[in-house]
Amino acid sequence: MEANSAPGRTPGCAAWGSLPQNGATGIMVLNRLQSKHRKSMLGEEGDKRMYRRDYLVRLVEDMTKLIAHVFRLKQERKHTEALQKVEDLLRRQFRLNSKLLGSLSASDIEKLFHNQGFLDADSLQSAARMLEEEADILMDMGREEEAVLHHTKVLELYLTAILHGADRKLLGLPQRIADVRDKLRAYAMPVSVERLYFTYTEQEGDFAEAENTLYRLLDQNGMAPDEARQFYQRLLQLEPEELERGGLPLDEVYEGMAELDRQYADSI
Repeated sequence: MEANSAPGRTPGCAAWGSLPQNGATGIMVLNRLQSKHRKSMLGEEGDKRMYRRDYLVRLVEDMTKLIAHVFRLKQERKHTEALQKVEDLLRRQFRLNSKLLGSLSASDIEKLFHNQGFLDADSLQSAARMLEEEADILMDMGREEEAVLHHTKVLELYLTAILHGADRKLLGLPQRIADVRDKLRAYAMPVSVERLYFTYTEQEGDFAEAENTLYRLLDQNGMAPDEARQFYQRLLQLEPEELERGGLPLDEVYEGMAELDRQYADSI
């Protein structure tokens, strides 16, 4: 034992000098300090979430006003002015422009909304809403090919956003998806979009629509028969009442599986 050690102090613990010498009391003080630090961190996170929510609320308010203004301009056949209004909001809120978004694929646009490895799904759905408005203007102008490309891109962005946890109520996202899908009913969708739509409709419990999408994917070689069969097997794990609500009763699930086995007997 060192001769100069002070009574009651453990040698080598001088770095804890400001803490009480009693071990149990010191641990209590440390716990209080750690708890205070955690509360401080939680407070900062809460502030960030509140700031983020306020930003989104303001953004939706701006978009609502713009959409109403654009609607009036379209009625007055002032399409060029309407497009400029959309462009102004894209630049102001997202620092993006229509030319850039028009030249990028949906997956490339998605990458613009990644922050520290996470997708900002709500900003993505908001930007997609502006692209939808632009697509509607283009359709009104008779620029059908451009409009369809825009709407297809919008649908992919909406689906990506909702599958990554976007706020469904912020813009009424499920209804937006339904509306854009209806606008594209007469057009063939890329496999990438169909696969997202298949995943979405199954997750939503719209099993009849998921099955329709499944067969479109099979026709496009966008899904293997074995993967399609797994869809029916997942449905068989559900209650009959849930299948009824999803538009695909239990007997139709069995029929669908049998038809799949018949058509693709050599592949399953």
